[in-house]
Amino acid sequence: MRSVLLLEDDFFDTMVVQKSFAKFNVQHKLYTAFNGIEGLDLLLGRGGVPAIDPLPEVILLDLNMPKMNGHEFLAELRNYPQLRDIPVFVTTTSSMDVDRLNAQNLGVSGYILKPIDFETNNDMVDSMSLLEKLLK
Repeated sequence: MRSVLLLEDDFFDTMVVQKSFAKFNVQHKLYTAFNGIEGLDLLLGRGGVPAIDPLPEVILLDLNMPKMNGHEFLAELRNYPQLRDIPVFVTTTSSMDVDRLNAQNLGVSGYILKPIDFETNNDMVDSMSLLEKLLK
């Protein structure tokens, strides 16, 4: 089954994504991790966690997480040839240019400011259009 990996440490934001997937009838299994370490464990099958198989088509990544933040996760992800081409969309409350630039330098496919509201957030229209195309 096709899948998406969400790395998000906020329970409410995780629920919003889950509800949005249901509302828009996204037919992908949604895997969740609460930090970058858990995300890598899911992708690589480490720490007694079975690897997501097949690998997710898209990763939705929060930048501000404990243990391993989004920037650290992206840098580590790009070190694995089997993972480096998975499209990553950053979701964050940070509108700081330095965060956006760092994420772009690590090859993200889109940058989405939270709170995520799939109906009214005009800043994310282009990213959501690209995400929808990737998931079809």
